[in-house]
Amino acid sequence: MTTATVSAGARLHVGFQNLSLARRRLYGGVGVGLERPRATVVADPASTVAASDPLVAEYARRAVDALGVPGIELSLEQRLPRHVGLGSGTQLALAVLAATARAHGLEPRVRELAPAMGRGGRSGVGVATFEDGGFVVDAGHPTSRFTTEPPAEGDWTVPPVVARHDLPADWRFLIVVPDADPGRSGENEDASMRAVVERADPAVADELAGVVTRKLLPAAAEGRLEAFGEAVAEIGRKNGSWYADAQGGVFRPPAGELVATLEDCPVLTGVGQSSWGPVVYGLTDADHATEARGAAQDALEDGGFGGEVVLSAAATAGATVDLGTVRK
Repeated sequence: MTTATVSAGARLHVGFQNLSLARRRLYGGVGVGLERPRATVVADPASTVAASDPLVAEYARRAVDALGVPGIELSLEQRLPRHVGLGSGTQLALAVLAATARAHGLEPRVRELAPAMGRGGRSGVGVATFEDGGFVVDAGHPTSRFTTEPPAEGDWTVPPVVARHDLPADWRFLIVVPDADPGRSGENEDASMRAVVERADPAVADELAGVVTRKLLPAAAEGRLEAFGEAVAEIGRKNGSWYADAQGGVFRPPAGELVATLEDCPVLTGVGQSSWGPVVYGLTDADHATEARGAAQDALEDGGFGGEVVLSAAATAGATVDLGTVRK
């Protein structure tokens, strides 16, 4: 047994491939793992569960039960902003799971145990980026499994990854986190998703299939920034047409205002909203990163928003694990 430190990068969720019950597979997430910002936890083996952060404590109890270990002592060293579109819940839950397992000398079995942690029931992007980073597309779930009620806790498997690519090292994702109401989560998110799925236009899914296969995947494989960004932006807007009634527009306020402003920035492509927002992202390269940051800061100021601007490369690997001597 040992001290285990696990650090996981955020993720961007570009959108789903299908939300219509008229097609054979539902969801099918598209997203990118980021180097930063990060969630980091430190774990020591223990006979009970101890964690000062309530959410970490909740995930720790789940991890202890799933792994069959007596307990764990956890501290949260870095946190991701919650419910803003960066995948904070999944990355923290899986970091706690992995740290608990490693502290007890066990393999985390992240993909297998993610449902027991309450993660991976709809999109598989967060689990996939925790495992391996990169740009990922998952297979979604058979539409026949959809019900108006969410599945029983843990009664699902994480969607498999059907495509993964490392993105070029000089690409930079601009992440804008405005001071705004958090995005939807939990029961609120479930209710909104059910409402969207029950009335989603299947024609949008057919259009998205062409964008993913003929534009996005070739651009990712060939490392073509502009083409990749154009495809990402198109996927985001088409997803937004499904969500328009639920979130008050193709992009939820205030993300829509920021997207409109940043789309005019000549060094940015692929501008969109991550998940339910309010995070807005765009894509540039290392040579133009400073200009992109300035444009984002100006957009926040001009819109009267506070907030934070982060630049990150795409992650080329999953969460990191460091082992050391148990703390006294």
